[in-house]
Amino acid sequence: MNEGGDFDKLGRGCIWDDAIKPCIHQNHVFAVRPHSVRPSWLNLYTSSMQANAYFISRSKQSTNLASISSTNLMDLPVPIASDIETSEIIGFLQLETGKVDALIAEQQRLIKLLQEKRQTVITHGVTKGLNPDAPMKNSGVEWFSEVPAHWEVGPLKHSWSIIDCKHVTAEFVLEGFPLASIREVQGRWVNLSAAKQTTEEFYSALIEGGRKPEVGDLIFSRNATVGEVAEVAESLPEFAMGQDVVIMKRKGSISSTFTWFLLRSLAITRQLDCAMIGSTFKRINVEQIRALMVPCPPTKEQEKIACHLGKLLQEYESLIDEAKSATDLLQERRSALISAAVTGQIDVRGLVPAEAAP
Repeated sequence: MNEGGDFDKLGRGCIWDDAIKPCIHQNHVFAVRPHSVRPSWLNLYTSSMQANAYFISRSKQSTNLASISSTNLMDLPVPIASDIETSEIIGFLQLETGKVDALIAEQQRLIKLLQEKRQTVITHGVTKGLNPDAPMKNSGVEWFSEVPAHWEVGPLKHSWSIIDCKHVTAEFVLEGFPLASIREVQGRWVNLSAAKQTTEEFYSALIEGGRKPEVGDLIFSRNATVGEVAEVAESLPEFAMGQDVVIMKRKGSISSTFTWFLLRSLAITRQLDCAMIGSTFKRINVEQIRALMVPCPPTKEQEKIACHLGKLLQEYESLIDEAKSATDLLQERRSALISAAVTGQIDVRGLVPAEAAP
């Protein structure tokens, strides 16, 4: 059972079926051995809304995470039914949640296919352009092969200045300047809504080093979530950047939007996969980012490609959001069904054939 994590997964568990030998569990989960209740019943109940409400009420909470102690976990009140009723409820839920799980799996496969298609479309746009009849040439770069003959190809540092601040350590305060790190660059735009705050002294030191984020700059993750990138929008207040990201500043009239799409394409992710170091904690150094090989169309063509991809991205995001909403609704239905069944709010007697009951 989970010791900590997202609120909706706190205390959740699964039944160990001895599938891996030998095996031990790590220190963020509890090994629970029921002695007066079936493991399958306990597993179902800990997935219920009632159990989740209990876990959250007893947990220690931070911004988006929670953790629970073994003492509070063991104090969880568990409803106990007769053996016959338990078998009928478990049999009912196995059938019904199996149907819901199949629908959830379909939506998750759809989301994955849409995400793959989205990246394929982006990659084609930033490496082949919009004109299917354009003469092509060998780029000399194995990750994106041919490009339009009138495009240039070269390292990223020719069109962008890439600056880090890994030698400067931020001090955190309750009120100060927002600090953009890997969490703030997970989408299209830099998002400071949940950013930590740092001191004016740290912010001033960054400015003196030429690291002041400005509209149109890109903030690129170099640790953990390597390759995530977001653009600085006009609406943002003044902010600093952390050690896990680099700031990218344009040279000349390069398009920030085109480069954002380019950095999210397979042409770049494949290069990052080859350059990253670290086993469990991936990272890439600044010189490797500067050396990334990129195609570079004329500026007006960059803007046309970016506009075209922007419209397509909205369509894909809309479809992905719909699939995610459907998944959320199915998961809510699953949890509500389990909650109603294991607490006796619905009568499932006679709804499952006797031979199907566990």
